[in-house]
Amino acid sequence: MGAATETFYEVIRRQGITRRSFIKFCSLTATSLGLGSMGASQIAQALESKPRVPVIWMHGLECTCCSESFIRSAHPLVKDVVLSMISLDYDDTLMAAAGHQAEAILEETRKKHKGQYVLAVEGNPPLNEDGMFCIDGGRPFVEKLKEMAEDAMAVVAWGSCASWGCVQAAKPNPTQATPIDKVIRNKPVIKVPGCPPIAEVMTGVITYIITFGKLPELDRQGRPKMFYSQRIHDKCYRRPHFDAGQFVEEWDDDAARKGYCLYKMGCKGPTTYNACSTVRWNGGVSFPIQSGHGCIGCSEDGFWDKGSFYERLTTIQQFGIEANADKIGATVAGAVGVAIAAHAAVTTVRNLSRRKEVPDSNNDKSNGKSA
Repeated sequence: MGAATETFYEVIRRQGITRRSFIKFCSLTATSLGLGSMGASQIAQALESKPRVPVIWMHGLECTCCSESFIRSAHPLVKDVVLSMISLDYDDTLMAAAGHQAEAILEETRKKHKGQYVLAVEGNPPLNEDGMFCIDGGRPFVEKLKEMAEDAMAVVAWGSCASWGCVQAAKPNPTQATPIDKVIRNKPVIKVPGCPPIAEVMTGVITYIITFGKLPELDRQGRPKMFYSQRIHDKCYRRPHFDAGQFVEEWDDDAARKGYCLYKMGCKGPTTYNACSTVRWNGGVSFPIQSGHGCIGCSEDGFWDKGSFYERLTTIQQFGIEANADKIGATVAGAVGVAIAAHAAVTTVRNLSRRKEVPDSNNDKSNGKSA
């Protein structure tokens, strides 16, 4: 699937992509990664000079939606960038080889690029019955996963299946589907959750590794901070309606037609960390909330076990969400009223004190004159 010694820039130029498009991609990627003014030039220099990163892409229990996400991206560069930026030496879903030939390529890649390749994992291993619920190449997937992770430079967990377990790990989890980081403990694991993750987010993570030769800064859950540091709610274009207490009550009501907040319809945006409301989908065209459906929180751990997608989470307090959206206006008004009353009370006491001091001072002056 391409020589690992060839640079990304050489590949895309051979494919007919212009220098202008290349620089535009570097600028957009630098912006999405939150890099400084020199970020675009750093990315361009790295992609022009450094060889492509060898990648082994494995699939466990999953639906392949992560692969579908980036290969069907509307942006002309994203899918080409991911497939050209990396030397995708093994991917049993996309590669032409199959059976014994594919297994031979996997072993050859492991030996050739020992300690240099990135192990990208889509899906998770089931541990029940010694891993027999997911057989890959005649062996339990969990065995192959541990074996390939041993010589990997880093492990990337694509999607919620690999990051959290996703639907396969939903209660009662009969196969004991397990997140990647619970199985691989001796290697750094970058979690890129989402069902599926955004194509540009996947590209950004790979670009960062190539440019700086290190892993991006991760949060306490192992997610890249540049994409998972803010809630969807924070940058949602319907946020002003939430703050104003304007909510959709039914799917076909007037509020829905006016584009009011979908929180009462079960939107999980206030508790979900992802870049959907900023990067968006389909080349930046839209995202679920913009299309009229609430966020289901697919990038959060255990979203499948937190009740209906159409019930709002009124019991979650740690994010500062109003406990009851029905009373949001009354709460704000009450707080303002208390503040006004307190201010009035302080002002009244101060005025009375001043009035009392004035007569006392006058009496002192008159007594002084008489003396």
